[in-house]
Amino acid sequence: MVPDSRGLYDRLTARENIRYYGRLQGIDKAEIERRIEKLTDVLDMTGFIERKTDGFSQGQRVKVAIARALIHEPGTILLDEPSNGLDVMTTRALREFLLRLKGEGRCVVLSTHIMQEVAALCDRIVIIAGGRIAAEGTAQQLLQRSGKSNLEDAFVKLIGTDEGLLA
Repeated sequence: MVPDSRGLYDRLTARENIRYYGRLQGIDKAEIERRIEKLTDVLDMTGFIERKTDGFSQGQRVKVAIARALIHEPGTILLDEPSNGLDVMTTRALREFLLRLKGEGRCVVLSTHIMQEVAALCDRIVIIAGGRIAAEGTAQQLLQRSGKSNLEDAFVKLIGTDEGLLA
């Protein structure tokens, strides 16, 4: 699980944050270190793996939170608004990484309001409005059902309201 708040311990280094979660999962110390090295490489964390997380950028915090969530090599990973506050390049790198996880056969559950992310990453979409499922299906099915040409417009149509900041 990668929550929106990230939940890192600011007094610990990135490595210590990840190691701590590995130990909580009961992983052998040597195996934890091997996995940390692999995740450091894959997530491009070499420049900050030994720094305390206090003062990290959003992108650095997301990378550490993802590494922490993956240390025990789960089959399913749940991410809540993973690109929130990230710059364009880090967002692109995150999307590539999530596609890589998907390609490894892992189930990636993504909670986001960013339809561009949904279009780029999701095989199956569930739209929730008012605490209920308003629609579900593939992007193509939702576009067909709504009669719209993009997911953002389909989302608005399928939830049955166009309320927003100006309403």
